[in-house]
Amino acid sequence: MRDPYSLLGVKRNAEPEEIKAAWRAKAKTVHPDQNQDDPSATSRFAEIGQAYEVLKDPERRKRYDRAAEMHQTIMQQRNAAREAAERAKAAKANAEKVMEELAKANAQAAKSQAQAQTQSQAHPQNQSGPAGETPEDMIERIFGATATDQAKSHTSGPAPANGDSAETAKADASGGERPPLPALAIDLIASIVRRFRGTTPAPEKAPDISVEATVTVEDLLKLNAVTLKMADDREVRLVLERGMTEGHVARLKGQGLKLAGMKSGDLLASIKVSRDSRFRVEGFDLHTTLSISLEDAVLGGDASVETPEGNRNISIPAWSGSDQTVRLNGLGLHDDAGGRGDLVVELRVVLWEKPNEKVTDLMRHMRHGLYV
Repeated sequence: MRDPYSLLGVKRNAEPEEIKAAWRAKAKTVHPDQNQDDPSATSRFAEIGQAYEVLKDPERRKRYDRAAEMHQTIMQQRNAAREAAERAKAAKANAEKVMEELAKANAQAAKSQAQAQTQSQAHPQNQSGPAGETPEDMIERIFGATATDQAKSHTSGPAPANGDSAETAKADASGGERPPLPALAIDLIASIVRRFRGTTPAPEKAPDISVEATVTVEDLLKLNAVTLKMADDREVRLVLERGMTEGHVARLKGQGLKLAGMKSGDLLASIKVSRDSRFRVEGFDLHTTLSISLEDAVLGGDASVETPEGNRNISIPAWSGSDQTVRLNGLGLHDDAGGRGDLVVELRVVLWEKPNEKVTDLMRHMRHGLYV
């Protein structure tokens, strides 16, 4: 189904009354009786109805909003991963250029050193030349002092502010020295200096990725381990811990996106509890529904209710309506404080399968004020 907000033409923060009014207006417009010449009217009318069913129920609307937000996050992370892959490709190309320049620099240094030794042996009194040069001296001789300073700054810390760069350029120009090199040249020289020094920058971290970890109530109660299937066919094991419940996000270090030349990102696993026929999860509490008869609702009584640890007997207070609950402490999920949530029993008053004449007469007398 398409986005229900777009189908009804409302904003995501629309109030229930606004959603209901929008649905009514749309339903009248696309109703098949009003569009008998349109063969798609029936499907469009059904789609409008489905959108309203999702948005009118607070729980279903909340689940849809979470899923839509998760989808948007995944798309953003995919874009970030794509950009990171492009940056890695460009960095690899730059690295190959650096290695080529480094090889040329090493060959030139070896050649210069050999020539210096030959000249030293032939003319001991004229010992001069590039022999014994440090990498910084060689770069300064080839590119100038400004390049050496900028390369040192690039490898040891952040680049100077724009104002400082402008002043440096002005000073160099006035003093007759070479102007500052472009940023690409500075990066290349800095890479050569790092290579000579034996230091390399820390690899960039790949973007984190998010997945949805579907677990059962039993998994959370027993703190089981679940297996997550990744898009690259990897399987990641997630061990459930105390404090995990619906909506909790677990971070698995280094289990996220893996790109060549980059540090692996993290995996963010969002816990989603699958539908259970017995219990509903709200925080660390478990909710269950217990049907009671009309006489128990009025007079009170005892009943048996299913819990995660077997059936338990509970007392139903007199005059218990369908809006009342009975709370059993310590029978919920494991919280992050070493304890457990509660089991909340929601009472639901039900009538007999067949009408009872005495009860019907009693209700009729009560409605008209004829008490007996």
